[in-house]
Amino acid sequence: MRAISREAFEELVAEAIEGLPDEFLDRLDNVGIVAEDWPTEAQRRYHDLSPRDTLLGLYEGVALTDRESYGMVLPDKITIFQKPLESMCSDEEDLIYQVQVTVVHEIAHHFGIDDDRLHQLGY
Repeated sequence: MRAISREAFEELVAEAIEGLPDEFLDRLDNVGIVAEDWPTEAQRRYHDLSPRDTLLGLYEGVALTDRESYGMVLPDKITIFQKPLESMCSDEEDLIYQVQVTVVHEIAHHFGIDDDRLHQLGY
């Protein structure tokens, strides 16, 4: 697939977020969602990823289910990685779908849902 502009990619991410049910949006507490080209080496090392592993999105923070005395902290961060998503998609329609899946997947981590449960749910 041909690369799209960062602005167009950020719009896809924003549309994926806006498409979420209000009950989820209302509970996105202290979370920033950003787009980046690629994960950093530090992110890859922290998650013990090999050069062949692909990272489409990343949640960095404290899940709602793990928060006890939670205050005066930096926002959690969800990063959606443009270049890996573009490289796996055949066309823009596929990219739109994969961005939506990735956004839902990372927001689910914010709600305390782990990868095993996400896979059971089809994500």
